[in-house]
Amino acid sequence: MKFLKKYLKILIGIAALILVFVIFIMSQRSENLETAPLKKWPAASLERRIAAAKILTGTDDNAELIVQCIDKIATLPESGEMAVRDAASLCYTGVQLKDNL
Repeated sequence: MKFLKKYLKILIGIAALILVFVIFIMSQRSENLETAPLKKWPAASLERRIAAAKILTGTDDNAELIVQCIDKIATLPESGEMAVRDAASLCYTGVQLKDNL
């Protein structure tokens, strides 16, 4: 009986260590919004979306307008697999064209 209890405790200890390790690894897998697919865009906070738009465009100008444009693209059907950087590029190009006209 002592033999069984000893190995049961060891087995539970190893399982607990593996569980802690897996939770730690999963918590470290924070994906950048800039490289994420567009389906993750609406779940991000407004501050994070504005920061991503500034990083992707390289400028602080029209960041809110670009965020609104990416929000609109994210609502389109079948746009979930599109990369956020691609949507930002489309929006930034559109803003530049609007400014030049």
